Amino acid sequence: METLEIMKILAQGEDSLNQFKKNITNIDALAIEIIAFSNTLGGKIFIGVDDDGNVTGLTTEDVQRLNNLLSNAASQNVKPAVKPAVNPLSEMAIINDQRIMIIHVPKGINKPYQDKNGAFWVKNGADKRKATSREEIQRLFQDSGMVHADIIPAQGMTIADIDMPYFREFFQKRYGESLDDQSVPLSQTISNLNLGKNGELNITGAVLFGQSPSSRLPSFIVKAAVFPGNTLAHDTYIDSRDITGKVSEIFQQTINFIMSNTRQVQGEQSVNSLGLPEIPRIVLEELVANALVHRDYFISAPIRVFVFSDRVEIISPGHLPNNLTVENIKAGNSNTRNPVLASFAYQILPYRGFGSGILRALENYPNIDFIDDRDGNLFKCIIKRT
Repeated sequence: METLEIMKILAQGEDSLNQFKKNITNIDALAIEIIAFSNTLGGKIFIGVDDDGNVTGLTTEDVQRLNNLLSNAASQNVKPAVKPAVNPLSEMAIINDQRIMIIHVPKGINKPYQDKNGAFWVKNGADKRKATSREEIQRLFQDSGMVHADIIPAQGMTIADIDMPYFREFFQKRYGESLDDQSVPLSQTISNLNLGKNGELNITGAVLFGQSPSSRLPSFIVKAAVFPGNTLAHDTYIDSRDITGKVSEIFQQTINFIMSNTRQVQGEQSVNSLGLPEIPRIVLEELVANALVHRDYFISAPIRVFVFSDRVEIISPGHLPNNLTVENIKAGNSNTRNPVLASFAYQILPYRGFGSGILRALENYPNIDFIDDRDGNLFKCIIKRT
C-alpha cells in the first residue's frame, strides 16, 4: 500500500474494513480477527497502531513472531483452514519512521469460518462479535451456497394447507398434464418438485401454493403505508395495509396499492383520457417481483412499501447476496438467493431470472436509486416521484 493511502486510513479511524492493533501476542486473538473478516467482506489488520490511529511501531522480533503467528493461526486455529489461494498476506510499511505490519484478509470462499471452540465471528462495524442467533448462522451458510432458505420447512405447514385448485391449474399450465392423472401420491409429487418433504411444505411450497401462508409465516407479507409528507416522522398516515396471501396475491395487491396511491399524469393527452401512471406499471412489476423472489427468507421481517410525497420505497429484508453490488445489478448481473422459488416464479410472476429486471425498470423510469445496506441487512429501491 502507498504511504498516503495508509495515512488516510489511519486518520479516518477503524471501520468494518480496517482494524488497528498495537500488538498481538495471542494466536487465538489473531484467529478471531481473521475469522471475523473472512466471514464478512474481508479487510485489513494494521499492527503497530493504537486504537486512535497513532503509530506505535514494531520491533524486528515482533515482525518475525507475528509472521509465524499468522501462518499458524490461518492453518490451525481457523476452521475450516484458510485456503492457500486466499491466505491472509502481510506487508510491511514505514510510517513516521516506525515499522507497521498490514495483514490483508480476503473475503472467505469457504464460509462460515469458526474458531477452535466452534464459535462464529463476524464484523460489526469497527468491532467484531460472536454470531449467536440461528438466523444469523444460517445466513453465513447461505452466503457459502451450502443452504438456501427457500427449502427449509415452513413452520409445520403440510400438503393439507395447499390451495389445491390453484396448484392444479399451475401444474396443468407448467407440465401440460393433469395433476389428478399422476400415478404417484400428492406428497411424492410435492417432494419431486422440491416443494416439501414427507408431506410437509418448505418455504417455497408454502408461499407459492399455500391457502393462507401468513397464518404460519406471519413475517412473509408486505406492510404498506402512505404518508402525507416525505418522512416517517408524521404522526398520521393516509393509508396503511398488511398485504397477505400467496406470492401471486401479494404481488398484485402491492402493485394496486402503489398505483392507487400515486398519480395519473395527463401529459399531452386530452382532458377526457384517463392519463398515464406517474410510475409505469412495468417498473413496479419488476421491482416488486424482485423483492418477493430475492428477499432473504431467513430473516423474519416483512417487505415494506412506503409511499411518500416525493418517492416510493420498496425495502426488502437482506442485503444483496454474495459479491453483488448496486453497480453489478444495474449492469444486469444476478445471483439467485432462492433458486427453487425462482425456478417457479417465472410462471407465476413477470419474472425471468435473467438479471434483466433492474435494467428494464431503469430503462422505463431512470429516476430510481438503489441502496444495499449491509449493516442494516436490507436492500432498498427508491423510486423518485416527479
